[in-house]
Amino acid sequence: MDCLEIGETALEPGSITSVKALGVLAMIDDGELDWKVLCVRESEESKYPNGIDDVPDAVKDGIREWFRWYKTPDGKPLNEFGFDEKWLGEKEVLEVIEETNGAWKNLKEGKVAADGLWLGD
Repeated sequence: MDCLEIGETALEPGSITSVKALGVLAMIDDGELDWKVLCVRESEESKYPNGIDDVPDAVKDGIREWFRWYKTPDGKPLNEFGFDEKWLGEKEVLEVIEETNGAWKNLKEGKVAADGLWLGD
């Protein structure tokens, strides 16, 4: 799961910022599901009272197209997307966050094999 923040100004690399999740995109990368969560810092959430529906289509489309093409310079195929390439809303994004957080907890607790993943221990 990757989070993309769309605030007015750039955040400092490595900074920790409270955000509100607006929506989520289901990207298929090398045959694996890779969720892309669109969010905005809490200080700017009033600009998006209806969540993902208030994000301009040009922004959502531009993000999706960047993720579609970004690996092609390495000779990889275009990425694909689930759910007819649509951004899913608040209900779905909260479910995705809860599910992926549960999977991370299971990994950290050794309930599933790490298979060579670096866990920061």
